[in-house]
Amino acid sequence: MRLLANENIPLDAIDALRKDGHDILWIRAEAPGSTDVEVMALAQEQDRVLITFDKDFGELAFRSKQPAACGVILFRVPMTSSAYIAHVLVEAIRSRSDWKGHFAVVEKDRIRMKLLRKE
Repeated sequence: MRLLANENIPLDAIDALRKDGHDILWIRAEAPGSTDVEVMALAQEQDRVLITFDKDFGELAFRSKQPAACGVILFRVPMTSSAYIAHVLVEAIRSRSDWKGHFAVVEKDRIRMKLLRKE
């Protein structure tokens, strides 16, 4: 899967996702300091599903004019360690194939999905 990881995703998770076969760009390495709007635009331009811990992307996806048809996965799990986060991200992303075009919230015991508009 083609992913764009926001700056708040730990390096252990980036490495684990790459090892799992995902094509992943990391904002911290590619465009540090980018605004949320710029991050969302990059995901759209490159047709990548955005992964983040930042709840502000829900606002961008649903209430602003910023298109988000690429898909957004918002992780709402405790950041107990970077190794734990790496495990959770890999397992969650493996669990489904329909991330694109959805806003997903991944919690400890469930995944909520909502279809995004296409503009």
